[in-house]
Amino acid sequence: MTLASGTGTGTGTTRGEDVTPRRSVVARLPRALGHRWPTLLALALALATFVDGLPPAPLLAGLLVVMPVCYLLFGAFRRELGRPRVLLLQLAGLLGFAAVALTALAVDATLGYRLLAVGWLAHAAWDFVHHRTGKVVPRAWSEWCCVVDASGALAMLLLA
Repeated sequence: MTLASGTGTGTGTTRGEDVTPRRSVVARLPRALGHRWPTLLALALALATFVDGLPPAPLLAGLLVVMPVCYLLFGAFRRELGRPRVLLLQLAGLLGFAAVALTALAVDATLGYRLLAVGWLAHAAWDFVHHRTGKVVPRAWSEWCCVVDASGALAMLLLA
């Protein structure tokens, strides 16, 4: 016996279609947020850092240098810097971010914050690439850092 749908199952669905009821967005939210804990922590940190204005430029410049140092430490600990190309790329990142940080401290305050924002945004892109490849640093770290960097850059641009 076949039904109008042509499947013969009596369910009115086509073969192979998943008939499991979909959970509502609200029901899926806790699990989704659980997977995004680095993002939530990063947003909380960015909010706490910038809620009362811009921190001093030397602090933000120092963080721009510390970020790639953390990547080198993670990479060394995870033994992912063994290939010369990987190590050279990480060192070039450190030198590039350090150059932006030092330049930002050498110019007037408004331009300095804008340069720092560009540097932080560039580091967010750096984080994104590391997150997508899963190399050098743990994915949770690169996700967290990407959100902190992008949020911080946006705050600097809006508040400078």
